[in-house]
Amino acid sequence: MSIASEITVPNQQSSLNQWLDYLLAIHPSEIDMGLTRVSAVARRLEVIDLAPAKVITVAGTNGKGTTCAMLASILRQADLSVGVYSSPHLLHYNERVQINQQDASDASLIGAFCAIEAARGDISLTFFEYATLAGLYLFKAAKVDVIILEVGLGGRLDATNMIDSIATILTSIDLDHQEYLGDTRELVGREKAGVFRPDCLAIVGEPDLPMSVTEYAHQIGTTLYRVGHEFDYHKDQSHSDQWHFTSMQQTYSGLSVPKLPLANAASVVALLSHIWPHISQQQINQGLQQAQLAGRLEQVSEQPLVLLDVAHNPHAARYLAQQLQAYQGRRIVALCGMLKDKDITSVLATLAEQISHWNFVSLDIPRGASAQALRQALPNDACRDRASEFVDISSAWHAIQTTVKADDVVIVFGSFYTVAGFKLL
Repeated sequence: MSIASEITVPNQQSSLNQWLDYLLAIHPSEIDMGLTRVSAVARRLEVIDLAPAKVITVAGTNGKGTTCAMLASILRQADLSVGVYSSPHLLHYNERVQINQQDASDASLIGAFCAIEAARGDISLTFFEYATLAGLYLFKAAKVDVIILEVGLGGRLDATNMIDSIATILTSIDLDHQEYLGDTRELVGREKAGVFRPDCLAIVGEPDLPMSVTEYAHQIGTTLYRVGHEFDYHKDQSHSDQWHFTSMQQTYSGLSVPKLPLANAASVVALLSHIWPHISQQQINQGLQQAQLAGRLEQVSEQPLVLLDVAHNPHAARYLAQQLQAYQGRRIVALCGMLKDKDITSVLATLAEQISHWNFVSLDIPRGASAQALRQALPNDACRDRASEFVDISSAWHAIQTTVKADDVVIVFGSFYTVAGFKLL
């Protein structure tokens, strides 16, 4: 008898947590790459074709969530209805499916799960695949104008890639999830380019593009629109709150600098200039000003300044280091917890010289790295002498509060789990 057959199947009256426990229990692995199973269920649910909605796929190592948030915010300013599917969630599962910037309700997700359960028969689905199908099911039911799909892992074999998009944004390419995507940027790039479609547009925000991406695009007939080539951007030297965008299609001066990464905003504007050229600069500015995403340099306190960031790989750490330069001369204290399958050594080395004192925490999950292992991964003894170890986030934060001064900066980072844990304190 299979494990799945011994588990009680939830129903419409069950709670969302009961459903989530069930989804975690019925598939043996968290990740099961491939599109055959999930595509078969999508066809049964009739969500493989989502026309007349326009589908945009967003792939990349980092910056996917912020790109989706800014694009959705601008499209809402233009009175378009928008569905966004993203992962992972920070605090609540409902965050993964948003319609018009509102999280899906428990009841709507449960309804989607019931439909998926009835359609799948004996086809096994992962937790992520259930979430993807639920998003598509709810977007189709809501008849949204635009569907934005954030790729979960890689691209080529990610569940979102069963859906044909009219355009893609490729935000960045660097090493992460190497056991699945490969250990070179060329291999990672090829996996992420798997979301490209023939005769469609791909906006590329990665300035150092691997040849594998260019070659695959040429092979299948995707039109690449690359930063530094077909479009570019720069900050206004005399007005720190403004930036400029130039392309073969469109030029904007005096755009609003968003709270989120400017590089991703430039890719969003590049896409708009092609797909929605009628959207005004005023609507773009309003969308950029209002766009936000929890856990991305999120400020939760002013004195001391406390920032939360989910940075967990070298590329994200380099961006975080750039942002922390704004606080040069102030004491910067880190509260850091990471997963042991990440490139811990590179992440910590990138930030080592900026951090005045490290507070490492053990994450109480199977993939969590211990505080001791994190401290040992620091680049030298001088850094290790400026580090403390704690069993959990709560005890680390308590210790920080006893020593931190009003003009200090506290950065909480290293994992979605770390940021989520801190927000729950």
